[in-house]
Amino acid sequence: MNKGFNLIIFVLEQIEYQNTSVEGMEKIKLDIVGLSYSQTQSGAYALVLGESIGKRRLPIIIGGFEAQAIAIELEKMTPSRPLTHDLFKNFADEFDIHVQEVIIYNLVEGIFFAKLICEKDGKEIEIDSRTSDAIALAVRFECNIFTYEFVLGSAGIVLDDEEDEDNAFVEDDVDLDELTKDPVETFTLDDLEQKMQEAIENEDYEQASKIRDEIKRRNSN
Repeated sequence: MNKGFNLIIFVLEQIEYQNTSVEGMEKIKLDIVGLSYSQTQSGAYALVLGESIGKRRLPIIIGGFEAQAIAIELEKMTPSRPLTHDLFKNFADEFDIHVQEVIIYNLVEGIFFAKLICEKDGKEIEIDSRTSDAIALAVRFECNIFTYEFVLGSAGIVLDDEEDEDNAFVEDDVDLDELTKDPVETFTLDDLEQKMQEAIENEDYEQASKIRDEIKRRNSN
């Protein structure tokens, strides 16, 4: 894509273990800057967050399913049936549970850790989450996303003026029509066979059934 994305991969590969106490640390608010394709990982995307006040960017590599879940909500699209994150939102609304904020609180060997700060009946509860899932929920609950300086200092990058002008990380880098269609349509037959086996092993029989139907559809053409 551009040198900006190659820098993302280099930064993520260089990140070392972080084990910093976050108690009393100031939180840094992040905004979603955009989605970019991954040139090094097939089917993966770079979700790029940027500090609300400042030029630093925090790139996070996520899978196609998670990228789709985020893009659908950003585009205010309504899927024919609720996605997993929509189901969580509907469940939370029904039981009067509020997600107040998402915090990306740690970094371990290139893997970001996040948590949901939830509230019910005046009681605050923290729920650990994959970062991609947490952000997919953040856009649905319209809540703020935060991180800490040691995370942004370790994995963040600062784009120079030239890269800023070229819009190195903008949502238009991703074909949203392609991204927001059913993910099984984007895989090769070999990938589908592998995904179906993984779904069966994970006892995700609904997904396995969808993949099986897609394999049958392609073989019949």
